[in-house]
Amino acid sequence: MSDRYQQFAESRPGRLVVRRLRLPDPVELRRHEPGAPVLDAPALLGAAPGGRLAEAAARVLAAVGAVAWVDDQHARRAAKDAGLEARDRADEDDPLGALLFDASGIARSEDLRAAYDFFHDHIRQLSASGRLILLGAPPAALDDPRAAVAQHALEGFARAAAKELRAGATGQLVRVAPGAEGNLESTLRFLLSGRSAYVSGQVMAIGEAVASAPGDWERPLAGKVALVTGAARGIGAAIAEVLARDGAHAVCLDLRAQGAELAEVANRVRGTALQLDITAEHAPTALADHLRERHRGVDVIVHNAGITRDKTLARMSDDHWDAVIAVNLTSQERICAAILEADLLRRGGRIVCVSSVSGIAGNRGQVNYATSKAGVIGLVEALAPELRNRQASINAVAPGFIETRMTAAMPVATREAGRRMNSLAQGGRPVDVAETVAWLAAPGSGGVNGSVVRVCGQSLIGA
Repeated sequence: MSDRYQQFAESRPGRLVVRRLRLPDPVELRRHEPGAPVLDAPALLGAAPGGRLAEAAARVLAAVGAVAWVDDQHARRAAKDAGLEARDRADEDDPLGALLFDASGIARSEDLRAAYDFFHDHIRQLSASGRLILLGAPPAALDDPRAAVAQHALEGFARAAAKELRAGATGQLVRVAPGAEGNLESTLRFLLSGRSAYVSGQVMAIGEAVASAPGDWERPLAGKVALVTGAARGIGAAIAEVLARDGAHAVCLDLRAQGAELAEVANRVRGTALQLDITAEHAPTALADHLRERHRGVDVIVHNAGITRDKTLARMSDDHWDAVIAVNLTSQERICAAILEADLLRRGGRIVCVSSVSGIAGNRGQVNYATSKAGVIGLVEALAPELRNRQASINAVAPGFIETRMTAAMPVATREAGRRMNSLAQGGRPVDVAETVAWLAAPGSGGVNGSVVRVCGQSLIGA
């Protein structure tokens, strides 16, 4: 569904009205296009003294072919060691595609001034759909209490700075565990590129778990088998398309009633269709048998299938409660248990669950839905240690307002509020969720485990 307000805001008279009245100002976001450069303007790299991540960041900038500048002697040394050709800091008027700052060396609250100085001097230079990225350390991994306090403070810095950005720019904090510097590339590629268009204000953690760089970053899932539930339309169809684009064979699963749409999606992505009611008693066993017999296992599982049955708690029927919990949560538990018990998830496997911002913040009239989506986050946290032991990972994405058939059917006022109440002042697209799923599913993302990443444009409520 088209966003008429956004179309008006991008017109010449609309721009005048929006700026004069200080109305929400959505702009067309930079999204991924195969073959396009990761950044369309230079990246500026800075570093606080004692940091350990600037060199890893410089290696990624070199690998993606970015034009790069350095802001200080620490960044300059890191660029040289990484083989990155970079010149000294930008002039005040030069537009920048990304601001990257290694804050991992910040060990005292007084040292936070280094992050302030870097972004204070350059944040106005960030171009449309630019990227602000802080690199830090996990506070829990630090023995020094003052260092842990300073690193935790960076979370507030990153979230607040992201809310000050304009013209589709986004901001994130990435915490990299000691020893996990080599696992940064997949996440940094995602965040710098248009794949992360609707992800902002997030805190991401990268651990030491096994991660392997793909032979081709444009097709990181080549040779992999990916199961996508609820694949007949909307977000599920977009996930199947993006995973197939990245090289995977997509097993597209949905209800028999969605058979025609499911077949169309499967044919479009050159995958296979599987008609199955995931709430049926026999479903986990039937699915496990199918994956074993047809594919000898599975590399990626995306639990996307979900329903809503909205009513306030007092007016909700027993059937509406039971149906939402069964589809959105219990089915994921049962399928995960069956796949893991049968040892069908291959080494380096990825499980990605679709939660929701409603599961984080709650939403009036959605007690059943919010309960189920919070439970999905609990499932991710509970299974993360086991998946790590299996040299695999499990994570969740939590979409906010995404333009789908469901949101198109909302009352106008509710729909407009959902679109505007985020830092990007617009709704996301199914492809934004799909790109985030594809990043978590990639071989190089093994260091991300047990995380929840919101795809909500930095929602102003509960996120």
